[in-house]
Amino acid sequence: MGFPEWFQELAKKVSNKGRWGDADELGTLNLITPEATLRGVATVKRGESFSLAIPLDREGPQTGRIPNRINPLHTMTGINTPFTGDPDKTCLSDDVISMGTQAATHWDALAHASYAGTMYNDHPSAMIRAETGAMVCGIEKVKTLVTRGVLLDLARFKGRERLEPGLVITPELLEDCLQSTGLTLEPGDVLLVRTGHITNLAIGDRDAYRVPAPGFGVQSTLWFKEKNLAAVANDTIAFEVWPGEDPATLFPVHMLNLVDAGLTQGQNWQLEKLAEDCASDGVYEFLLSATPEPIVGGTGAPVNPVATK
Repeated sequence: MGFPEWFQELAKKVSNKGRWGDADELGTLNLITPEATLRGVATVKRGESFSLAIPLDREGPQTGRIPNRINPLHTMTGINTPFTGDPDKTCLSDDVISMGTQAATHWDALAHASYAGTMYNDHPSAMIRAETGAMVCGIEKVKTLVTRGVLLDLARFKGRERLEPGLVITPELLEDCLQSTGLTLEPGDVLLVRTGHITNLAIGDRDAYRVPAPGFGVQSTLWFKEKNLAAVANDTIAFEVWPGEDPATLFPVHMLNLVDAGLTQGQNWQLEKLAEDCASDGVYEFLLSATPEPIVGGTGAPVNPVATK
């Protein structure tokens, strides 16, 4: 039966189908022009950088509730192995890691979501195959992601340590918080939104971090389109409000952003230290370097985003 009428109407409004050509696989990341990158560079005044990634370890946010995702499993495959057989000469240690590509701090590829047999820009969902992964819209298509970043600290704006579980982030809340920063969003900016919800993970309460959780409501997708954002990331596991606004429609924000708008999403971003610094100096813009690992055919990839002020 497909999605309900309200969803179909929103999908038409946020759609970027054909905006950058019928073969396009990058979506709104096309908005990151050299001018957008230079705008980010111009924000750097102190040269202080903040990593926005959570550790890659077994204590990550995955609990098994999301199928097919596991926390990073780190295994040593060699420990001080004599390369020539002589332990008094060169010795090397090696290791491997097994993890869900979207288990920790990550970007979703546009190939992550599909409905009605299509992905972004009407690429057929059949182009995702077991032997190859995503043959179109894979995360490796994102060669670089460096631009101006803007933080909206919704939790601090509302005077809370963290937003209420299940709170719907609306365009009105986003706009009010943006106005408080004194900034104007420009095409090609990346928006980071702090809910404070990830502090549950920091204290080891993974169940509280999972659900219920604050997140973007479906109307926020219209605001993202209006602002011509290149990408959006936040500090929750689901990105959108969870449980969702319509119990009969699963992950509608994912579908609208990734499939219709072609807008790249990020989840599990650690924004606490950056937010503290922004609050201390009143500057909520920075240079963001957040290029994902180029996993060929990947439907997502881990990233260590760095904000420099």
